[in-house]
Amino acid sequence: MQDPFGRFIRYLRVSVTDRCDFRCVYCMSEHMTFLPKSEILSLEELDRLCSAFIRLGVEKLRITGGEPLVRRDILTFFRAMRRHLDSGALRELTLTTNGSQLARHAAALRDAGVRRVNVSLDTLDPERFRRLTRIGRIDQVLDGIRAAREAGLRVKINAVALKGETEDELWDMIAWCAEQGHDLTFIEVMPMGDIGNEMRLDQFWSLRDLRRRIESRFTLTDLAERTGGPARYARIEETGQKIGFITPLSHNFCESCNRVRLTCTGQLHTCLGQEGASDLRAALRASADDRDLEAAIRAAIRLKPRGHDFDYSRGTVAGRISRHMSHTGG
Repeated sequence: MQDPFGRFIRYLRVSVTDRCDFRCVYCMSEHMTFLPKSEILSLEELDRLCSAFIRLGVEKLRITGGEPLVRRDILTFFRAMRRHLDSGALRELTLTTNGSQLARHAAALRDAGVRRVNVSLDTLDPERFRRLTRIGRIDQVLDGIRAAREAGLRVKINAVALKGETEDELWDMIAWCAEQGHDLTFIEVMPMGDIGNEMRLDQFWSLRDLRRRIESRFTLTDLAERTGGPARYARIEETGQKIGFITPLSHNFCESCNRVRLTCTGQLHTCLGQEGASDLRAALRASADDRDLEAAIRAAIRLKPRGHDFDYSRGTVAGRISRHMSHTGG
């Protein structure tokens, strides 16, 4: 599949639920109204949709939420996707998780063909973690990360850079990831969901500034490596660890975007930072003929925009998206 700007779509991120057992302050409102279960695609429908994308050229499948591991019987879906790994059509099956359920599911995920996971973890301080997640327990997440490593899964830590909140933990987070053998990626906070413009501006910590702080203490060497996502990577020479930077605000990465996002309701978002979406659930349920479904997918890809409009540069939040990140998927 090729979009109007010549980019080949190889990467599908699939939200299997909008529900989560945390309420992170930059992701959700404290009192969320979740989608009715009747609107959520069944696991069989998710299988059919993902399989259609794989036939059309998707090589990397990332499962997201909400928190994907809170969905009932989600391991059934992972096991079903293993057939595409075994056939060679799919190169990678992975997921992004808050880590709360990893201790229970890490071994089963490995058996289903998952080889690495991204764990969202913004702080190592228990009290700060509880405040940022509103209801989370950091010991539960750390236990999950240990279980993932023991199961043979590679763990990458995703940390949202929060100005005035986690700045003082920069060195501790880098040191902990180096000690544990985890790659680490920092992410700029994005203007998604009804959380308030003033809070977004207060939270925004440009990764240009964060990188300059790292370079005040360490030597960074840029790497050509890409994993299919938006991160740009560098190596800290003194520790040998890899650091990623996802910079939707301070450095637009749209020119190389090869990914689209499927929500748990079957809406295909071809750009995280635009409101438009295509309804694949309607096409899925209207016909049992996969040729019709594939035609709907191709038509949606032809609508992929050049890029997003996120902007904080004028002291206001521009390009803000009304839907919460938990609905679109991480």
